Amino acid sequence: MDNLRSAIADARRIVVKAGSSSLTTPQGTIDGARIDALVDVLAERRKAGGEVVFVSSGAIAAGLGPLGLARRPRDLATQQAAASVGQGLLIARYASSFERHGLTVGQVLLTADDMMRRAHHNNAQRTLQALLKLGMLPIVNENDTVATDEIRFGDNDRLAALVAHLVRADALILLSDVDALYTGDPRLPGSRKIEDVRSEADLEGVTTGTAGSKVGTGGMVTKVEAARIATGAGVPVVLTSADSAAEAVAGGRVGTLFHAGTHRPSTRDLWLAHATTGQGKLILDEGAVQAVVGRRSSLLPAGVTGVRGDFAAGDPVDLCDPSGRTVARGLVNYDASEIPELLGRSTRWLAREHGPEYERELIHRDRLVLLTGEPSTD
Repeated sequence: MDNLRSAIADARRIVVKAGSSSLTTPQGTIDGARIDALVDVLAERRKAGGEVVFVSSGAIAAGLGPLGLARRPRDLATQQAAASVGQGLLIARYASSFERHGLTVGQVLLTADDMMRRAHHNNAQRTLQALLKLGMLPIVNENDTVATDEIRFGDNDRLAALVAHLVRADALILLSDVDALYTGDPRLPGSRKIEDVRSEADLEGVTTGTAGSKVGTGGMVTKVEAARIATGAGVPVVLTSADSAAEAVAGGRVGTLFHAGTHRPSTRDLWLAHATTGQGKLILDEGAVQAVVGRRSSLLPAGVTGVRGDFAAGDPVDLCDPSGRTVARGLVNYDASEIPELLGRSTRWLAREHGPEYERELIHRDRLVLLTGEPSTD
């Protein structure tokens, strides 16, 4: 056992995530035997003195049978109806299974909007910390009954990575129906298993698209992105199958190990980079890009050439270079309607013409996080 996997075995606090495909039968209904098997693994870790936060998909899948649905519905309203029926059934099933081990669970339902709004984000953090302090085992799920297509996490993978940072976990274990990350579809000849990912170079040439599931929404794309988020926050990640959960938790050499970065960003920076969505765009000239990205300076009105979208002061907005590529995100100090008349002006000129309250940056450097984005499509 190498040092990092040994550290996972000895971790004080872990987050474990299981997707719908790991908890369901081939027909798409909740599989009680698979739930019990996974609960046994988590309970043993908990009884050994470790703290466990469990992120579980499956609410929609649990509601399919009672609603007489043969497969996951495509329309949002029926998905939400299935989640409404299934969430209670799912948590009751978990509570019953953990009760066999004398453990009590607490349910925490989140939407991406909860992680985007600072106050909600802080409340979620306090709730999870309190549950752990009280000796409970928190079970986190996306609140599918109210989540919309625009703000979904993506089969809870991104949610699990954010929760791992939120509770300052020592490791994140992502359980799937695939035993590891491969260079291509594992069902095809020539695909090679990747045991360790130490940097982006290890992912070059990797094809993460996989066949869809009847009940799940994720795939290797969302899992790799979740691993990037978590490792960027200093949390190592093991990606493997639910059948290998016991070995993964014990630090066994299974699945793919994503090595953590050397530092943990502030909660604000991780929240801003991964839990928010830009509510608009500010287009920067080359000088402003150099100032923000190269010198980590605040964004001033003089370096902005355009504004897009409808946002309010305090909202997150994306900062784009002249080609439209997103380079940063920050919390803006002005409403979108105020910004056009500020463009190209110095803060000193604005203060002289409009009053001292205008002698401030569009976005302060302490409320900015750098991103590596794709060219804008609009």
